[in-house]
Amino acid sequence: MAVLKRGGGGDGAVALVTGGSRGIGHEVARRLAERGLRVVVTSRKRRPAEAAAREIGGGAVGHPFEASDSDSNRALAAFVKREVGRLDVLVNNAAVLLGEGGGILTIPEAAFVESWRANALGPLLLTRELAPLLEKSDAPRIVNVSSGAGQISSMTTYAPAYSISKATLNAITVMLAAALPKAKVNCADPGWVRTDMGGPNATRSVEQGADTIVWLATLPDGGPSGGFFRDRKRIAW
Repeated sequence: MAVLKRGGGGDGAVALVTGGSRGIGHEVARRLAERGLRVVVTSRKRRPAEAAAREIGGGAVGHPFEASDSDSNRALAAFVKREVGRLDVLVNNAAVLLGEGGGILTIPEAAFVESWRANALGPLLLTRELAPLLEKSDAPRIVNVSSGAGQISSMTTYAPAYSISKATLNAITVMLAAALPKAKVNCADPGWVRTDMGGPNATRSVEQGADTIVWLATLPDGGPSGGFFRDRKRIAW
């Protein structure tokens, strides 16, 4: 496996993008690499992660990661600490969509548990593990990829497990922003995007879906923190 060399000072900034082997995550990783960041991308399997890293280039490296597994969170964090030694940007993008067609009164318990672990608890645990590295950065940025489905102000009956897990991720974002005042911590709604999850009939391209995430990952020092954004504009919780 390729290993990123340690960076120092203001040069050689490093970004970690979970779920970065395809879809929105891959586009985010690609754009961050274009901006000169060295990127760690993950996928559930090692080969897709490493293939994506080779395609992205710029010294990118792939690593296996399962967001719903606590051991996998610790292993990924340990890899970044040991082999990279630096982190400036964390994009918590990996997620699952389970029981999309079911109702809140009938969807299996397992769908709620798995969704919560992958979409909310996983990003929290990974951020906690990597917080010491992020706090050493001159400009730490954390982006949690949420969804309009998790927007309580407009929530209906769609995909209960997914929607509730994303609403939880939004709450986690607010608390992390307060706990990490040096960092810019925000969540983004990429919209309905044409990916494996969104399907071919989605209204937005991968490029459109990635735009706000990349913007939040590269905010200037005076940028916002603790907010929910769509198309680079703050939206209601």
